[in-house]
Amino acid sequence: MKTAIVILNWNGQKLLEQFLPSIVNFSAEHADIYVADNASTDTSIAFVKEYYPSVKIVKNTKNGGYDKGYNDALQHINADVYCLINSDIEVTENWIPPVLDVFNAEKNTAIVQPKILDFKDKTSFEYAGAGGGFVDLYGYPYCRGRIFNELEKDNGQFNDVSDIFWASGACLFIRSEVYHQLGGFDEDYFAHQEEIDLCWRTQNEGYRIKYTGTSTVYHVGGATLQETNPHKTYLNFRNSLLNVVKNVPKKWFLFVVFSRLILDGVAGVKFALELRPIHTWAIVKAHFSFYQHFFKFLKKRKALQKKASYNLHTSVVWQYFILGRRRFKDLK
Repeated sequence: MKTAIVILNWNGQKLLEQFLPSIVNFSAEHADIYVADNASTDTSIAFVKEYYPSVKIVKNTKNGGYDKGYNDALQHINADVYCLINSDIEVTENWIPPVLDVFNAEKNTAIVQPKILDFKDKTSFEYAGAGGGFVDLYGYPYCRGRIFNELEKDNGQFNDVSDIFWASGACLFIRSEVYHQLGGFDEDYFAHQEEIDLCWRTQNEGYRIKYTGTSTVYHVGGATLQETNPHKTYLNFRNSLLNVVKNVPKKWFLFVVFSRLILDGVAGVKFALELRPIHTWAIVKAHFSFYQHFFKFLKKRKALQKKASYNLHTSVVWQYFILGRRRFKDLK
């Protein structure tokens, strides 16, 4: 199975200096390695050419964010499986074979995510993906090992191979045929939660998403946008709403949309009470942008099948904030 590891880069020389060595050392035997450059203005590409001549480079003509960056670059990469990986991830020895084993054993599996631990605390799961993602009744994403900002320690509880609803864009493997069949990422997202949309559409086509806990990577997280950055708040709230409009089944559509608008308002009040009004304003801006995109996404919705079954029995907000359930195994 021909595999291509594709690292999206934008002015990220320091990250490449730190993390590219592990990818080259532990991946070259199993995959071709590419840096997809989003029109960087630093010397990161010169660095790669000088110190890692075996790494192939694909140059995009503009910085179109995560979504367009990958869509443009993957047109020029020939492989059976793409590994889309952030430039702030350290991989481990023999991390690729367990993933390919899943693809080889399960022909209907289109996307696989490894275990994602925190680079800064390697005993804990990392926010972006952890042990594989799910979506609750209201479209809120959560993970095995991470609910909102609560991170679990890795005690081997997710060392399995399991069905999940979404795989993290920080590190996911996808069959190239499926990626192109779906038209890649939706570029209206720009960045954040586009992988949830991609996974949702993948399942609507009848494919499965898997997690394998026998493959491990370590993610810094926030290397592009820190968790405290209001633009990240803006993108997460807006894009989560766009996911709801685009993908939630018809019988739940109005209920989920209106519920989300109310719950987001509560989140805005919470930020204000915490003396973080800049994040309240980010949610307000996210909603204005959502309204601007609403009818465009309704049209996209009509063109999609909506078969994927997300978790209609769980409200993560209720269980986390009201019932105090902080770990994945405690969710009912």
